[in-house]
Amino acid sequence: MGSKRSVVLVAHDIRSAHNVGAFFRTANGAGVEKIYLSGYTPTPSAKKHFLSPAEKALRKTALGAEESVPWEKHEAVLPLLAELKARGYMLVALEQSEGSVDYRTALPAEKIALLVGNEVEGVPQEALRTCDMILEIPMRGNKNSLNVSVAAGIALYQITGTIGDDENKHEK
Repeated sequence: MGSKRSVVLVAHDIRSAHNVGAFFRTANGAGVEKIYLSGYTPTPSAKKHFLSPAEKALRKTALGAEESVPWEKHEAVLPLLAELKARGYMLVALEQSEGSVDYRTALPAEKIALLVGNEVEGVPQEALRTCDMILEIPMRGNKNSLNVSVAAGIALYQITGTIGDDENKHEK
């Protein structure tokens, strides 16, 4: 049975609209309650016509999930993280960092905010310092990182506990 956790995703300073679209599709599939887009992360457009290339990319990648997953835009990430912490969320960053733990580590909270950062720079140090835990996905090959939307997907499914969840399987 899947987890009844309250999970939100915070995506800070993401450059690629394709990654943001992938966040929406993954959030929809994993049961994430809300996405917070901060910094210069692209946002979905309410427009139906005359979309920018980034708006088109986000919409194409999200495949409509941007219309079903609630989201909010925040310019600054630190006040957002403070607000989430005050609302009882455990702040968990996904980042390769000193003191990080394996992403499969049990998380003790019922409310979790997963923070992901820029594709090149990662999560800013000042944001990492506000987090309760830093998770890392072990890398076994010669590359030292995954695409941010892929990494977020792996972590979100682990956190929500929907891997192996039979209650949502389609009947044949």
